Amino acid sequence: MEHIEIFKALSNKSRLLMLEWLKEPEINFPKQQSCGFKHGVCVGEIQAKSGLTQSTVSEYLSILQRAGFIESTRVGQWTYYKRNEKAFVELSKIIESNL
Repeated sequence: MEHIEIFKALSNKSRLLMLEWLKEPEINFPKQQSCGFKHGVCVGEIQAKSGLTQSTVSEYLSILQRAGFIESTRVGQWTYYKRNEKAFVELSKIIESNL
């Protein structure tokens, strides 16, 4: 993905918050604690915490996924999201070498 697209994905406050929340899911999504975080955080939990509509959350998560910042796993009817930490290492390299 082009650098401009990566930075566009990060140019929205709500998307940045989602990435922050997913960094420490145990702290930020306590209601899911009983199910665990093996696959990540359920999209419904992200939507509830954000207060945004389901369609907006889905769009934002899709943007972050296309940029490589998150990964999704489908389990039955549920979709779970977690951070792709390798993408943040690469982002750091991009910033260090190009900016």
